[in-house]
Amino acid sequence: MLTERHLQIFIALAEEQHFGDAARVVGITQPPLSQGLRRLEALVGAKLFERGQGRVELTPAGAALLPYARRALSSIEELHQAAVARDPEGPEIRLGLAPEVPSSAGAAVAAACGAAIPGSRVTVVSAPTSSLVGQVSAGRLTLAVVLHPAVLDGLEAGAVTLLPTYALVPTALVPDDGGEVKLRQLSGVPVAVRPRAEAPAARDLFLDTLALHRPDGGTVVVTDERAGLAMAAAGQAIVVTADPALAAPGVGRHRLVDDPLPVRLRLVWSRTRTPFLRPADVMAQLTNALVVS
Repeated sequence: MLTERHLQIFIALAEEQHFGDAARVVGITQPPLSQGLRRLEALVGAKLFERGQGRVELTPAGAALLPYARRALSSIEELHQAAVARDPEGPEIRLGLAPEVPSSAGAAVAAACGAAIPGSRVTVVSAPTSSLVGQVSAGRLTLAVVLHPAVLDGLEAGAVTLLPTYALVPTALVPDDGGEVKLRQLSGVPVAVRPRAEAPAARDLFLDTLALHRPDGGTVVVTDERAGLAMAAAGQAIVVTADPALAAPGVGRHRLVDDPLPVRLRLVWSRTRTPFLRPADVMAQLTNALVVS
């Protein structure tokens, strides 16, 4: 059966003339794009592209069918928009938030979503960055706030926002005077980190920066910031967080000198799956919500 994804692959390949570039436009990796093209050619009973050294060109049959594919995809997008416009409950905006997003920032983005699309319904889920990127690519989420850097697989992305972080340190290690500390001062206790698989690129950057500024002390993997906070309260870990609400008895909050470990966040969305969120001013409003939160 001919699907919307088949049309997206056909048009992207015709415009980009390169498998890798077309895969990024569609929001998938190259192997499923190649498989999709083979299925499409089997469905239409014709070879649509000539393959060269990294490049592809339309065959006469492909050139003849391309205008029909564009009209069909345009009609499908119009159908999506018409369905959204006629939904009595308003369009649903499915927002994903990485666990590292402070509650105030997440609330600000959710509020901005509702304000940007009058009458919309906003639903929110929390999941690791790697999961959120996949869900946005697959259309299960409308947009998400994820850690940067991350492999986005062709998704659109807003500007990177840097949130300042604090070290939550056992008071037995550093007296709780609310002052600034350097990472080098926080030796002897490991820093709590979340599993690398949740956000590989962002986690590697964090660990590399941590090793540069704090060569001694090591790290300990925790399931979430609450687990890290519990270990800090027990005198067994240090937590680096952007969440101003995270606190516990026996744990001091200290601003890190020169802010070497900011939480880097950005909004991501699919160009082909969010017709009602495309205008630049809407995305600017959502990105601004992160800055002012």
